[in-house]
Amino acid sequence: MDNKKKRQKMFISILPEEQVEVVIAEEGKVNEYYVEMVHQAKTKGNIYKGYIHNIDNGLQAAFINYGAERNGFLQIDEVHPEYYMSDTPMNKGARYPLMQKVLKAGQEVLVQVVKEPTGKKGAFLTSYLSLPGRSFVYTVGRSQMGVSRKIENEKERLRLKKILEAFETTEGVGLIARTAAVGQSKAALERDYKYLSRLWTDIRSNAQKEKAPAIVSRELGLAARSVRDYLTSDVTEVWVDDPETFKQITQFVKLAFPRKNNLVKLHEDPDLSLLERFNLVRQVEEIYSREASMPSGGRLVFDATEALTAVDINSGKIGGERNFQKMALKTNVEAAREIARQLRLRDIGGQVVIDFIEMKNPKDCREVEKVMRSEMKYDRARTDVSRISPFGLMELVRQRLGSSAIAISTEPCPCCKGTGIRRNMEWQALQALKEIHREMRKTGGDRVEHNCEEELAVYLLNNKRSTLADMEKRYGKTIHVDIEYEYDE
Repeated sequence: MDNKKKRQKMFISILPEEQVEVVIAEEGKVNEYYVEMVHQAKTKGNIYKGYIHNIDNGLQAAFINYGAERNGFLQIDEVHPEYYMSDTPMNKGARYPLMQKVLKAGQEVLVQVVKEPTGKKGAFLTSYLSLPGRSFVYTVGRSQMGVSRKIENEKERLRLKKILEAFETTEGVGLIARTAAVGQSKAALERDYKYLSRLWTDIRSNAQKEKAPAIVSRELGLAARSVRDYLTSDVTEVWVDDPETFKQITQFVKLAFPRKNNLVKLHEDPDLSLLERFNLVRQVEEIYSREASMPSGGRLVFDATEALTAVDINSGKIGGERNFQKMALKTNVEAAREIARQLRLRDIGGQVVIDFIEMKNPKDCREVEKVMRSEMKYDRARTDVSRISPFGLMELVRQRLGSSAIAISTEPCPCCKGTGIRRNMEWQALQALKEIHREMRKTGGDRVEHNCEEELAVYLLNNKRSTLADMEKRYGKTIHVDIEYEYDE
């Protein structure tokens, strides 16, 4: 396999006050896709001052009221000893004391969201806080100094470790060097450390003033977060279609990459959206499909259940292979590469079971496993890949980084009572607003008409009236939302 790095481009598409989309593509092929709706803003990474609502002795976990709809879940191993109310001796062989002995209902705690709430489950919380910067992750409560395992160059690892050892950190604080720290000067790394140190001082000060439950630190929005976390030296261009966001990102890039003057570019064409201009629309739309196509004509089918995600491989019309075993190996290798990509795109987390085409030769099975492990190395999430079983099944576990694009844009279908799904009205409304926004930007005319189905028209006028009014004020045009009726012939 060719490990040579390819040229990457980042695309940031903004619908003001409503939605942010981020696409990272490698030579025209979408490798990562992130979307955030303002009304469903992520809470992962946010820090809250909460209080213990109750303690479940059996689970050895506390339920924390931190101001959300559902209480958060805090396990005993995520509780820093500084919150222990007493020095209770532990049972023989136990790693932690009994939670009910060291904590009590009503006690205030500073917690961070580790995993978003899903379904009827509340958020997973920790009291071991971490603040991500460009080059470092600043950890509070864990004082270890370390270097990301994704930095494989031993010489660079040693250099970063020496720089970390030279920093005068406060007690109980640690630093982990991120991949973005590679090649950075000691002065640049020190600036990032000092910034994070000041940020933690401010958070601690805010926490002392606030009354629980309250938010004391909010994670950056998707646009800023993407530039901080995903903008590496491999990215040759960053395209943005919103002037205000363009200015903010340009300022950040000047500090992070002072030699790259023309890295950030503004898309201003009112006739073509940013993703249309670079022929990325079809690839993004495929993310929402149950199926994904492979280059040779085969198909992958994704089915999500309560417990896991099942992936089936259909060989399709792969011709030119007389030998079935050769065909199976070729298809499975191709599928392994595409599955790794689709897991990233769809942000599929938890347990995944892949049903590969049956291979009789153990050597072929090892080859497919090798390809899968190699491809999963590019994933930002933590993963663990098993071997292929005698039944042709491979199991893997993937960390869920956030709410997937599918999860935030679909809802149970009202017609089939939840046996199927459709795009929810919020998502449909955002697509309509994109269309209207593009028409408003065109020169000429003082009126823009948008035709849509009655349900969507009512939703737009009831829930997006202020956004429509802002567009009218900004562009000096009036917007008419008309119902599109279908007539039987």
